[in-house]
Amino acid sequence: MQRSPDPQVSAQPLEHAVRIIHRVCCLAGSTALIDDIRRENRGLRTAIRRHDTPVLFDWLIDALSYQGISDQVAYGYIAQHGQATWRLIELGLSGYPGCPKLGSYWRFHDCRFDKGSRTCAEPDHIGRCPLPRHDLRNGRLNQTAYSLYLFIRDIADGEFVRWIDGRLDAAEGAADADRLGQMQAALIEPLRHVYGVSDKVLTMALSVMMLAAAKPRWVEVAGNMIAIDTLVHNFLHRTGILRRFQAVHAYGLGCYRPGGCADVVRAAADQIDARAFNPTLPAIFPRFIQHAVWRYCAQQGLDVCNGNRIDDKRACNNVYCRARILCDREVIPNNMSLKS
Repeated sequence: MQRSPDPQVSAQPLEHAVRIIHRVCCLAGSTALIDDIRRENRGLRTAIRRHDTPVLFDWLIDALSYQGISDQVAYGYIAQHGQATWRLIELGLSGYPGCPKLGSYWRFHDCRFDKGSRTCAEPDHIGRCPLPRHDLRNGRLNQTAYSLYLFIRDIADGEFVRWIDGRLDAAEGAADADRLGQMQAALIEPLRHVYGVSDKVLTMALSVMMLAAAKPRWVEVAGNMIAIDTLVHNFLHRTGILRRFQAVHAYGLGCYRPGGCADVVRAAADQIDARAFNPTLPAIFPRFIQHAVWRYCAQQGLDVCNGNRIDDKRACNNVYCRARILCDREVIPNNMSLKS
């Protein structure tokens, strides 16, 4: 049976989005978000200050290893089997004249290493190749580790901090009204071609790294970075925000396209002064807004708006949700989301 129209439907899309997201920020906003990130990543902050590329690489590879699986499973596997570190890869490639794929970042394309079958695009070289020696969770992660290593070595000249600063310098000087968006794109676009890296995990990792740094411009750009996961996407759907913006889409690349989830969160962030929650935060802080929505939904947060609490075959009936009075309680079709 179709639900009767909600009286809130007449509200303008942005007004509705701001009202419900502001309520969620009041309930779940992490007022110490930047301080918490810095406290939890003191070693990372030191590495940035010292331009310690190996430490930054090792931290990034750990972060990228958590995509596509639960944090607990990924952490347990790394603890038991180890990780592909900068030093181990450097040692493995030292004096190795073998596989042409490992000659440079530009030649690494289409390695196709598969851990299960122990095959690759250059089978004559696999016996001596250092890439399979790392016992990672799957062969894709082996390729990601070597692709990122070669990117930093060849594209960033082994100096990741200096590369970030150079990319930001070039983008900041461009004549574009969306200054922070251009600066973010200057980092994300080239790194997007590193094998096996998703936009969501890459954006999240860079945001944490840059918020941890004592570099005002890094913090400014990182605060504009938004990582849309299924929890955030489903929240925007269930609340009717996407429908009101005429932006209903399946979870995935559509979340980052013009008018998608990321744009909706940024539009709401433009209207919500984060300084109201903590005077030391930036006034416009999309990362804070996105994190508040995620925290409201996630099991490790307030555990309110997720697939364990809500049967998406029917309108949400969670009477304990303190944003319920503002919510359109939309049903999510099976083809519009992953389970969250």
